[in-house]
Amino acid sequence: MSLSSVVHSPIPPRSAPARTQGFVAWARNNLFSDWPNSIATILLLALLGWYVPQLIDWAVLKAVLRPDVDACQATAGACWGVVSEKYRTILFGRYPYAEQWRPLAAVLLMLSLVGVSAVPRMWRWYLLPLWLLGTTLFVVLMGGGVAGLTPVKSNLWGGLPLTVLLSLGGMLLGFPLSILLAMGRRSELPVVRTLSATYVELIRGVPLISVLFMASFMLPLFLPQGVKLDVLIRVLVGIGLFAAAYMAEIVRGGLQSVPRGQVEAAQSLGLGYWKTHGLILLPQALQAVLPSLVNSFIGNFKDCSLVTIVSLYELTGALSLALGGDVVWRPFFLEGYLFVAFIYWIFCFGMSRYSLRIERKLSHGQQRDQTRN
Repeated sequence: MSLSSVVHSPIPPRSAPARTQGFVAWARNNLFSDWPNSIATILLLALLGWYVPQLIDWAVLKAVLRPDVDACQATAGACWGVVSEKYRTILFGRYPYAEQWRPLAAVLLMLSLVGVSAVPRMWRWYLLPLWLLGTTLFVVLMGGGVAGLTPVKSNLWGGLPLTVLLSLGGMLLGFPLSILLAMGRRSELPVVRTLSATYVELIRGVPLISVLFMASFMLPLFLPQGVKLDVLIRVLVGIGLFAAAYMAEIVRGGLQSVPRGQVEAAQSLGLGYWKTHGLILLPQALQAVLPSLVNSFIGNFKDCSLVTIVSLYELTGALSLALGGDVVWRPFFLEGYLFVAFIYWIFCFGMSRYSLRIERKLSHGQQRDQTRN
């Protein structure tokens, strides 16, 4: 048989592969992957189609934006006028009205520090003195008494500045202690290991409300006669001690994830215990658990709302302070709580997106390391 007599028939074309990126691929994998998932998605879309128009009608179309009580009582929509009328009390609590530019500047200062600290290239030695300077300026702006600023007692601090102070201050106080506790739980000294484990398990076994009650009401009973600590300082220390116990377990998990060979390599180079942890183990451990630490900070930020029970009026407490004693605007608590919830959502959503970004960056770095190996 000659080659010229062979008949070549073309292979029929195959269908294009399914797309793995884009909205259609995401919806197919997450919303319509099987029959139960598809039915649940259709029911949820139907529910949203019935509820969302009513929500838009109440929150936008029939809403009242101006601080007019009569218009709010006459409408069937939301009364956002309560926010226009009470936003300064909600944001700054009982802080003197004429001096409220100071807590605004203090909050912007601390948020700027957080933004700078979120950039990895700024993780240098000068970040610590920058935080010390920023914290000092925050206290000076809030408390006054220097540089011609009118003194304002800490019992008048409230609203968003107090929430920022308690959440950031608690994390800054608890983070160094959490590292020591994590190292203590892994220590070869039985006494250190037992004390660290006892502290962590004891604090993690009680709710934050108990710690706040202890710090606010019972701690003064154990102080020497004539020694008084401001309630804000006691609550701040209590939040820091509480946060330290939870972060210690996160850091300990990061230390356990570092391969044993790293310790052996450090010992072969003659590095001691503290240098091994400071130069080898902790940088790798903290990098691995950074998303978990951000999640812990998000929880701590929201838990600060519990300080209302010890007469510190943070963001949610300031709302009760603004509307609780006002008979005219008291019926519109729902709109006030939605405004406060929106503020919490902005902060928590921003932190969660940052955590996701860091997690993706770390996963890409690990993939590059595995490719090189």
